[in-house]
Amino acid sequence: MYSILLEYPYFCGDLDYTINQPNRTMAATKIKSALISVYSKEGLEPIIRELEALGIQLYSTGGTQKFIENLGVQVNAVENLTAYPSILDGRVKTLHPKVFGGLLARREEGHLAELEEYAIPELDLVIVDLYPFEETLASTTDEATIIEKIDIGGISLIRAAAKNYKDVVVVPSKDEYETILNLLKEKQGYTDIADRKALARNAFKVSSNYDVAIFNYFDADSEDLAFKQSIHESSVLRYGENPHQQGVFYGNFAALFDKLNGKPISYNNLVDIDAAVAIMAEFKNAEPTFAVLKHTNTCGIATRSTILEAWQAALAGDNISAFGGILICNKPIDLVTAEEIHKLFYEVLIAPDFEEDALALLVQKKKRVLLKIKDFHVRKKTFKSLLNGVVEQDNDLVTEKKDDLKVATRKAPTKEEALDLLFANKCVKHLKSNTIVLVKNNQLIGMGCGQTSRVDALKQAITKAKQFGFSLHGAVMASDAFFPFPDCVEIAHKAGITAIIQPGGSIKDQESIDYCNNNDLAMLTTGIRHFKH
Repeated sequence: MYSILLEYPYFCGDLDYTINQPNRTMAATKIKSALISVYSKEGLEPIIRELEALGIQLYSTGGTQKFIENLGVQVNAVENLTAYPSILDGRVKTLHPKVFGGLLARREEGHLAELEEYAIPELDLVIVDLYPFEETLASTTDEATIIEKIDIGGISLIRAAAKNYKDVVVVPSKDEYETILNLLKEKQGYTDIADRKALARNAFKVSSNYDVAIFNYFDADSEDLAFKQSIHESSVLRYGENPHQQGVFYGNFAALFDKLNGKPISYNNLVDIDAAVAIMAEFKNAEPTFAVLKHTNTCGIATRSTILEAWQAALAGDNISAFGGILICNKPIDLVTAEEIHKLFYEVLIAPDFEEDALALLVQKKKRVLLKIKDFHVRKKTFKSLLNGVVEQDNDLVTEKKDDLKVATRKAPTKEEALDLLFANKCVKHLKSNTIVLVKNNQLIGMGCGQTSRVDALKQAITKAKQFGFSLHGAVMASDAFFPFPDCVEIAHKAGITAIIQPGGSIKDQESIDYCNNNDLAMLTTGIRHFKH
């Protein structure tokens, strides 16, 4: 092997060369042969023409070989090299020592001697574009079609060439066609170690992403697969949680909502919308229900016989926090309800539909976001980035029904109290812990959330209820976790609460139960904790 020192990248036949530059020396080698096996032919012709002009020997298979031959360019069939035809419906074409030997051989005496012994040509460049696995997933659910788009030979060629980047150039996808074309033109078929290493890096990125997509297909149910596919879509947000933070949404927002009006959706809007959909999913099949959220927490929610009455009752729960909030309901918005909502400043209104005259009124305020929701659907899994990684967990999709509840006290709740307890229990799971919810007549009348003690959460809930003029006599209380002491039960009783629902599970459960029995209170236990951090 020869080398010469040059100040600039002039090229001298087949000689390797070295470019002296400040702080680094780069060895360059000439491409003498190329193996091309691609799915996408778009953009390939200029590369073929350049390779031909540089006198680089070409090897290829199947459709790619025919493409090259149709250009009038001489190409060697891989099956002539291996003495094996393409077999098993094209599943096996390049998987042969005469191909992979030429890719993996180090250009040094021992390996080169073996290549000569077994008549294996050196392969200096590999151009591959894999079968479009993810595109196939997006276009069909037919398992046989999907499986056939799992590339084996191509991914093996990419990994082998990338591993041997000190001697081999790898082009791992059509996204790199322009890169290799520019290299061929600028350096006349030579590449240096930096060029090859950069392409190898991209090759392993392509390989890993491809394997992850296939793993996700086998690992996920249809919902998880749809979600993992959707995160390949992204949109830049105005900013993140605060103006000095950047934000990007990875997902397909339009698959869930039709945006009918308003300014671009912000990071905070997205977080609040997610919380709003989660709470309303609990009531999607219920009577007309309206909810008001602020900073992901429900500050008002009610079920009534009409959507207007539900809106009025939800707003009454906390008409101060409702200012600038997120509104969501489970029924179409009619004109009479729209006229009342129109009086309030809000960020986002979500509904399954809007009557024509109601929409005409609401769109008069151009910045207010109106979303027509396609389905109150909550994913089975949730993800969160933390530390130097990501955690995944099942979403809290458990919603207790009447038959799931255990009467822990001598006194059972009345029919009305039982309905309110179930309503309260749906609400409590969607508020930040520690959480207490107070409900009366299917209306949230007080809540305390995000507190460091359950007593503080209860005191906050009582204060809010009184602030907005609600009587707590005959109201019910829900807690997202057990009572470690009977203090909350005692405070609630003195405020007028008559029935309580909680998970149970404390070693001192009996103390809270005893207090209820001694003071004519009803208590239900669920056995399910609903912490929300």
